Amino acid sequence: MKFITLRLKSIAIVLAAAMLLTAGMLTAKAAGAEEVYSSAARSLPIYNVSRDDNKIAISFDCAWGTEHTDAILSALKEGNVRATFFTVEFWAKEHADYLKKISEAGHEIGTHSATHSYMSRLSKTEIEAELRSSSDAITSVTGKPVELFRPPYGDYDNELIDTSNAMGLYPIQWDVDSLDWKDLSASDIASRIVERCKSGSIILCHNNGLHTAEAVPIVIDTLRAKGFEFVPIGELIYRENYTIDPAGKQIPKGSA
Repeated sequence: MKFITLRLKSIAIVLAAAMLLTAGMLTAKAAGAEEVYSSAARSLPIYNVSRDDNKIAISFDCAWGTEHTDAILSALKEGNVRATFFTVEFWAKEHADYLKKISEAGHEIGTHSATHSYMSRLSKTEIEAELRSSSDAITSVTGKPVELFRPPYGDYDNELIDTSNAMGLYPIQWDVDSLDWKDLSASDIASRIVERCKSGSIILCHNNGLHTAEAVPIVIDTLRAKGFEFVPIGELIYRENYTIDPAGKQIPKGSA
């Protein structure tokens, strides 16, 4: 009963914080504070998806350590949420047992590169090698094809995006950053996520964030109470007949 009371209290705090900050966020958006992309001609990854069904996705980047991964998987299982994990090749090889555990729990796995380098600095040949070897490392453990790619550090250029697309990998960014890698408290992580989520959002977390596992149940319960539904990124995005606007939103062709 004490745990339930604490969780309900945490949800109430997060909801209150979200309500207080909504007006400020809307004002900033109206002033153009969120318009950080300047060229419609630039090749872009998918930051979020144009949807009106309140579906969202939570993702976890895996590059170092596993200390908090079991707790995250337990929280996702308790919340009946399937997530997307992006793994670096060296992490996938060193922690193949965790990679298999994540896959067998029903979660989606994408590549986060082979070496976690700034890939905009690589040649096309080097990019292809990174994506191919990292995808093969994942498939060799899970037996499942890799369809998603998240650039390390969120760093990309036209060649990286065009090359990943040509290889059949959907490049994925995020529009909701938990900043859990900064060791924020669970309530601060949850507040950041809840305040910024909208239909079609992609949430960025990390498998080894110090307080991420504590935040996950709060995020799930709070966003569900607001009417959101969690799906893996592969079920959130459109697979064909789409465009990506200058802000990185994936939009189905023909929509207004």
